[in-house]
Amino acid sequence: MTFTPAPWPRQLRSQHWYGGTSRDAIYHRGWMKNQGYPHDLFDGRPVIGILNTWSDLTPCNGHLRELAEKVKAGVWEAGGFPVEVPVFSASENTFRPTAMMFRNLAALAIEETMRGQPIDGAVLLVGCDKTTPSLLMAAASTDIPSIVVTGGPMLNGYFRGERVGSGTHLWKFSEAVKAGEMTQEEFLEAEASMSRSTGTCNTMGTASTMASMAEALGMALSGNAAIPAVDSRRRVMAQLSGRRIVQMVKDDLKPSDILTKPAFENAIRTNGAIGGSTNAVIHLLAIAGRVGVDLTLDDWDRCGRDVKTIVNLMPSGAYLMEEFFYAGGLPVVLKRLGEAGQLHKDALTVSGMTIWDEVRDVVNWNEDVILPADKPLTEQGGIAVLRGNLAPRGAVLKPSAASPHLLVHRGRAVVFEDIDDYKARIEDEALDIDETCVMVMKNCGPKGYPGMAEVGNMGLPPKVLRKGITDMVRISDARMSGTAYGTVVLHTSPEAAAGGPLAVVRDGDFIELDVPNRRLHLDIPDAELAARLAEWRPTHEVPTSGYAWLHQAHVEGADTGADLDFLKGCRGNPVGKDSH
Repeated sequence: MTFTPAPWPRQLRSQHWYGGTSRDAIYHRGWMKNQGYPHDLFDGRPVIGILNTWSDLTPCNGHLRELAEKVKAGVWEAGGFPVEVPVFSASENTFRPTAMMFRNLAALAIEETMRGQPIDGAVLLVGCDKTTPSLLMAAASTDIPSIVVTGGPMLNGYFRGERVGSGTHLWKFSEAVKAGEMTQEEFLEAEASMSRSTGTCNTMGTASTMASMAEALGMALSGNAAIPAVDSRRRVMAQLSGRRIVQMVKDDLKPSDILTKPAFENAIRTNGAIGGSTNAVIHLLAIAGRVGVDLTLDDWDRCGRDVKTIVNLMPSGAYLMEEFFYAGGLPVVLKRLGEAGQLHKDALTVSGMTIWDEVRDVVNWNEDVILPADKPLTEQGGIAVLRGNLAPRGAVLKPSAASPHLLVHRGRAVVFEDIDDYKARIEDEALDIDETCVMVMKNCGPKGYPGMAEVGNMGLPPKVLRKGITDMVRISDARMSGTAYGTVVLHTSPEAAAGGPLAVVRDGDFIELDVPNRRLHLDIPDAELAARLAEWRPTHEVPTSGYAWLHQAHVEGADTGADLDFLKGCRGNPVGKDSH
């Protein structure tokens, strides 16, 4: 793609606040000057909003204030005027009922922050899972020149000589305790090794996946995704991004120029190659919906089906993000995709160059971490999109994290009506379940939980774990943490709370999973299914006020990104009227 920069100089958006000698301009400038800014900063240079998701309650982003200072330095160097703006930070590990419920609220709040304030360009300072998609959604809606700077992953964890992946080993050790293979004291000892530096999860969880998606989409500088949070090169990346956003404003290089259908197809294929999180499906669908690109679940299956997983990282593989960075990071993966004919090489990036120009000369420094094309971790690593009478609008499964022997399976359903029912019964030794069964959980989708929590990777019953069994087929309308693993069918659409077929599955029904043929089937007669659906009545709680009500009333299904229905489409950023 060829990009033609807009003529410069031209009147910037911020000049509608700060330009001229009117009473209103003096009002806007005068208040800003109480911070000691000289008059010539308001003379028409680009005002860059550094949208910072730092929070003490978002530990993954706890170092972003330091990174913001490096961004500011880059903006000053390039002749811009940096202003740091704290924005809504949806922390994955503290928000209840789930951070996903607040992704859309964050995107809405940040969109209005961008729309209503005098900024010409934005640096999206993100890290924790939902902060990256929420800020990208806001930028796509407003179409202000924007660049992503992620906080980077934490350092490797180690426990008794074993690599410990944040999140991944939480699930692993928790199951080991239930199976009697690890003591509670040992679990508590291991806790200290799981998160030993600032930064996001060190596995290929959702945070690292979304950092990779931002880079694959072209919305971050090449190499951004994998630099560890505490590495000095992360601060250099922040400063370079600060410099670059100033030129992007001068060129009028906007998200809509970068976030094209080919860019999303590049990201989908990248997700398959890295063994990325299933959460990327929902987030990319939502971002595409905001910018006005027609992206569907079928695109995920079409683009990802023949992509090999070549990144040997937990939860699918053996290594962690630190090794991924040392091996060359995402640019090496993008180069491999280009060599395999699976990359739109002319897709534009925030650098002003094509994605292929960015990566064509990179080198793989460790072929145990980024595997050769003829020795992949998984031959078909993309997200599998399943359909059938149990998921008419689709469900997803991550083959690289699943057990091969369960990818074709027929089993008896053991049904949990919601997460509370699951918690109450899963450890009951009288529960009629064995490893051949299919665990089914309802009412955990966008409307039902509400917010669609990461509870889809249901822990197995202790009596099954004690047999040495580590995986079973599990089906729900929930999500799964990107750090988790297993043969887990997620995002079943329509969700149970919206009257989807999942709502009427009963104990003892047989369910067929056929991943190679993309089939998910409830083995009952069509007439019986129709009769059950006709009798169904909702049982989930309906909020009566506040954001929970707004969310449940307007959230769409997982199959289209679980965004609020009134926020679809790029609405642009008109200057609007001054109210003073």
